[in-house]
Amino acid sequence: MKDQFVKANQQLMQKENDEMDYYGKSHKLPFIRTGSGVRYYVYKPSAKGDSLKPGMQVTMDFELKLLDGTVCYSSKKDGLKTLVIAEEEAESGIHKGLQNLKRGDKAILLIPSPLAHGLLGDFKKIPPQMPIVYDVYVY
Repeated sequence: MKDQFVKANQQLMQKENDEMDYYGKSHKLPFIRTGSGVRYYVYKPSAKGDSLKPGMQVTMDFELKLLDGTVCYSSKKDGLKTLVIAEEEAESGIHKGLQNLKRGDKAILLIPSPLAHGLLGDFKKIPPQMPIVYDVYVY
């Protein structure tokens, strides 16, 4: 029985990875994939911003959407998001993704479901087992 669950989980993760790869190809975005599975693409790099590290507080404009383009949350509607990297309650994938950026960067982060809202979603706008797309501008 355990082997069946492991195999099913591996198939789900492969499907999700394929969907995220397709998102990058279809949008012509050359994402860099991290060891955690988070992908990032800096489309407007900062000229002189500090590299982001655990413990730093950041504020960001953001738009969080699903791979199909459905916007779930946005700073335009919900206000800027402020957090301390690696120390705040937020999707762990956002913390992992931000550590590849600098202050002033504009970037897109693709976050796999285990590092986003996992098996259950957020019970509001993000469905279960759903990768998410963060378009961020870090102050």
